[in-house]
Amino acid sequence: MSTNRVLAFLELLQARPGLTGPELAERLEVDVRSVRRYVRRLEDLGIPVEAERGRYGGYRLMPGYRLPPLMLTDDEAAAVVLGLLAGRRAGLTVGEGAAESALAKIRRVLPAALRERVGAVEDMVALTSRSAATSRPSGATLLTLADAARRGRRVRLVYRSYAGEDSERTVDPYGLVFHSGRWYLTGHDHRRGEVRTFRVDRIGRAAPTEEEFTQPAEFDAVAHVTSSLASVPYRYEVEVVLETTPEEARRRVPPTVATLTPVEGGVRMTGRAERLDGMARVLAGLGVPFTVVGPPELREEVRVLARGLEEWAGRAPRG
Repeated sequence: MSTNRVLAFLELLQARPGLTGPELAERLEVDVRSVRRYVRRLEDLGIPVEAERGRYGGYRLMPGYRLPPLMLTDDEAAAVVLGLLAGRRAGLTVGEGAAESALAKIRRVLPAALRERVGAVEDMVALTSRSAATSRPSGATLLTLADAARRGRRVRLVYRSYAGEDSERTVDPYGLVFHSGRWYLTGHDHRRGEVRTFRVDRIGRAAPTEEEFTQPAEFDAVAHVTSSLASVPYRYEVEVVLETTPEEARRRVPPTVATLTPVEGGVRMTGRAERLDGMARVLAGLGVPFTVVGPPELREEVRVLARGLEEWAGRAPRG
């Protein structure tokens, strides 16, 4: 159902109360059945619509009911619009087209002068970050999980694995985390008997139960998700000793890349990688001395990268 059509229908009811179903359908360029769907949608949103019976009966809002303009200051309007634009680019929004429909609703109820200025922000502001190309989870699923986590209620999930296999899970939801363009749920998976991390966009159905649970004291959802992502079973196990302080290592190495452990003379960095040439570039970009413990193939990739950098640095400038 088009959000813009529903909003246009609401505007017609406010401006021309008493229009019949066929008249509304003609103005909106839809059929009469669509008009009835718009009425039900407005009622679901708590906006009372009255239908006069009879051949010439029409639709109107309940007497005395009128939506006021959305009163936002310039700063508030800019904050809302920029938040939606940035969220859409980062993948922080949910559902397909949710950010666009929200912006359309805001435009409809803003005073005319402010509406024009907000439109200019949408048209002229550009973001340098790359748009997230990830699947967006259902808004209903996200709200269900958040509510269950806050209330301490167990949920039943239908979850699809990376291989496309569906399974039913009973989970104690501890928290939701948004990381690198994706939403994750972390909680105790009763099927596995351990705390697991689930991608929310792979959850097909989430239903709360009446069973209660108690979350472990001082559980850190962000730390659990980032550490679990760092231990994804890629092809190679990597171990490197960085000649730096633990504080500096944590500043330079994201927790999703590797696990850091202080050792004598530096910090041990352990993790997994699918491509060792990429790991070599990561190490070179850290800007600190390091020693490769394993695998031996990583040492060779570092040497190849070093030879390539030396060759490029020695090239004479063109022209």
